Amino acid sequence: MPSMIRTLLSLGVLALLSSTTLAQSAGEAIYQQRCAQCHGKDLTGGNTQSMVDGNWQFGRSDGDLMRNIKFGISSVGMPEYRTVMSDDQIRQVISFIKEAQNRAGVERPPVPEKLLTRHYDVGVEKWIPEGLETPWGIAFADDGTALVTERPGRLRVILNGKLHPDPIRGTPVPNAENQGGYMDVALDPDYAENGWVYLAFADTKPGATARSPLTMTRVVRGRIQDHQWVEQQDVFTAPDFSYTQTRHHYGGRLAFDHEGHLLISIGDRGVGEQAQDTRWPNGKVHRVWPDGTVPEDNPFADGEKGLKTIFTYGNRNAQGLAVHPETGAIWETEHGPMGGDEVNILKSGANYGWPKTTYGLDYTGEVISENLTLEGTEQPVLYWVPSIAVCGTRFCQGDEFPQWQNNLLVGGLGHEELRRLVVDGDRVIHQELLLKNAGRVRDVQCDPNGNVYVILNGPDMILKLTNEGKAIRQ
Repeated sequence: MPSMIRTLLSLGVLALLSSTTLAQSAGEAIYQQRCAQCHGKDLTGGNTQSMVDGNWQFGRSDGDLMRNIKFGISSVGMPEYRTVMSDDQIRQVISFIKEAQNRAGVERPPVPEKLLTRHYDVGVEKWIPEGLETPWGIAFADDGTALVTERPGRLRVILNGKLHPDPIRGTPVPNAENQGGYMDVALDPDYAENGWVYLAFADTKPGATARSPLTMTRVVRGRIQDHQWVEQQDVFTAPDFSYTQTRHHYGGRLAFDHEGHLLISIGDRGVGEQAQDTRWPNGKVHRVWPDGTVPEDNPFADGEKGLKTIFTYGNRNAQGLAVHPETGAIWETEHGPMGGDEVNILKSGANYGWPKTTYGLDYTGEVISENLTLEGTEQPVLYWVPSIAVCGTRFCQGDEFPQWQNNLLVGGLGHEELRRLVVDGDRVIHQELLLKNAGRVRDVQCDPNGNVYVILNGPDMILKLTNEGKAIRQ
């Protein structure tokens, strides 16, 4: 019997290898017919980029490649192939490309030691090169102390550039499935006096079965004493009816405005139409006082036409919030669907359109809305097609990069980017790509001196960008 089992297993492995080989062979034939003219017969480039150099302009995952091939990228002249290639044929092409990469020994490009930017030669340091698992948000208590969240549900401390080996004890337990877990961390504007730390995470309530709990974004605050989370208080808890079995689009970004309000983003949780319904908390940005009480000037503060905490609605999945250091304007970065990532300036009570208006398509390629503009909804300041999968954003401050004062730094997950946006009033007048292909940029932050910190996922690390404070190019 053991011998028979080994024989059957061997036959199964051989069958799997055979089917994989056939898929790659078919994929090569399709590639040579459809793709070689632009990307080269040997995949090393021709009219456009190489497929085997480890650099990916529009995302490296199988899902990214599927969308790029199927729906095209009009901005660079790449046609869509959905009418001439089936999904299985596209998967065969992807399998061939990935195998060609393996044969060529292709690896992710190393993190650069220097970035040549418009104004500076920026030094890049692997500040925390290892020891973190899916870091998500970072906040600086002072020059030498930072707090970092890990999505699986840990709050970590960095002291003078060293990661403390143990997480903070006693923090709340999140639902760490799919996009859920710990998200952002923020410090109270009066942290030096009161010590309050704010955490956004995927909260859990019992569902139909123990294996399918209901989840929703929740915000608490607590203090850290002797490496222990203590004195926890609820700041924002969504109504019970809004908890759902979906495990994505939590939002989860936190920011304090100039008046001391706490802003909280919650994604649409995959139910787009609820972003337009002010009776639901999802697809919104909320505004509360630090203790969770509702400001009297919130647009629905009386509770008659919507939830009292709502500040804006029609937001698909906001994972970036930043307050302009001088004007106090609230800037938000928001995931679109397939295309249509947005940069918005938030106004009290405003409707940002999702899903009634969007510059993106559904992931199936279907039209979500015919409306790019619609009366009663706000237009984005800037949008990206294709999506860069925008995430954390911060205004550059401090003395380290004086030419970048009040520029908006924006991270991108899908295209693994860090961008610098030059802001003039309510416009973006220029953008520069600073960092590419180092990893999925989850968050970006400045310390009190103006050094820039970039949280990467895959690889999980934190980079520190530095300069001597002097522009080398005007």
